Amino acid sequence: MQEWQRATIVTHPQLAGLALPQDDQTQQLIQELASSGRLTIIQHHRGIDIEASSFIGRIRLGELSLTIRPKVKGLPFLRLMQYAYGLHPLDLFSATSFDTEANSFQELLFQQLLAETNELVLHGLQKQYVQRHEALSSPRGRISFSAIANQGGMVQSTLPCTHYLRLEDSLINRVLKQGVRLAAQLTAHDALRMKLQRLERYHLPNISSLTLNAQTLKQVHRAMTRQTMPYLPVLTLIEILLAASGISVAGQPQDIALPGFLFDMNLFFQNLLYRFLSENLPDYEVQEQYVLDTVMGYVENPRKRQAPQLRPDYVVKQKGKAVAILDAKYRDLWQNTLPPHMLYQLIMYALGQDNCDRATILYPTMGPSASVASIEVRMPLYARGSAYVILRPVDLLHLDQLILQAREKKNDRDPTRFAHQLIQD
Repeated sequence: MQEWQRATIVTHPQLAGLALPQDDQTQQLIQELASSGRLTIIQHHRGIDIEASSFIGRIRLGELSLTIRPKVKGLPFLRLMQYAYGLHPLDLFSATSFDTEANSFQELLFQQLLAETNELVLHGLQKQYVQRHEALSSPRGRISFSAIANQGGMVQSTLPCTHYLRLEDSLINRVLKQGVRLAAQLTAHDALRMKLQRLERYHLPNISSLTLNAQTLKQVHRAMTRQTMPYLPVLTLIEILLAASGISVAGQPQDIALPGFLFDMNLFFQNLLYRFLSENLPDYEVQEQYVLDTVMGYVENPRKRQAPQLRPDYVVKQKGKAVAILDAKYRDLWQNTLPPHMLYQLIMYALGQDNCDRATILYPTMGPSASVASIEVRMPLYARGSAYVILRPVDLLHLDQLILQAREKKNDRDPTRFAHQLIQD
């Protein structure tokens, strides 16, 4: 099925007669998937109903094996994904082989991780100096005289030394190895699994293992230098794989491991638009996750809590003044209705700036006929009288062509023109 699609025994007859496992762990997982907004699975006496959201990927629960695909298919999606996350524009698939089951979204990420890691190996993995404390018969580095005194003098034929070795067994390469291992565990493609395992066995054999978690990833990012910048695409992919497989990278522990792979397309869409706007609005400043902290405040605050904050996805400024408040919503609002909570959220954004009385939802669409819609919010007690919520479609296929033209340096004006259209009133 596709994102935002509802599957019933009528639309998908294979769901008829299916029964989900009734053990506590499976039922708790189903509740967690529904409460987090990732996936709703309903068991009834005739079979199973499924309602997808913005999450894509593959999951297996007992007899149910579910694959959720993005609406954007083929090479355009591959290029958009590579652009959004700053990955290398590698041609991983042919146009004819992309849409097979083996080449679903998660397999695309695994293929990209394999290609990115091979690039690092080809150019040589980053080596770092690692401190070693050893007793050596041929001294090197600094002799530890305090250790000699503690052992009662020269009682052995070796000397305790502190020295440094330039090794590949560094933290960033350990994370790389675990990422390759995780991809090999998650892929359903036998040939790809063998390539990943061969890469680990022959090119990463002398690198130690570790446990991937939020603390490890934060430590790696803090230690990034100019020499390790080529690792950024791989680290981005590893973080995506961790989050989509149910392993937290934001510091929140996961109670249940996800039996599959679910990736939130909202994150992809937000990254895609932020990079496109930042690169193609040279006269503006695009700020991501901007905090509107002057909209709400406690009048009485006995618990001394922080005032509620509004945080739109992007605020576009010119000469220090906000000219556009934008929120990326991965839901085709040309084909689907605007949920009330999205409308109320955008109304608050529109009220949050003195010199900007409107907020815009940027939503993806595949229909070239989609056009801008505008909602006037009449508020008699509001100083201006009205605020506005704009629904602006972003044609992903058109955006892909603009990015491709810019990459090939065929046309630099059209991307800039399109970026201005996204922020205009």
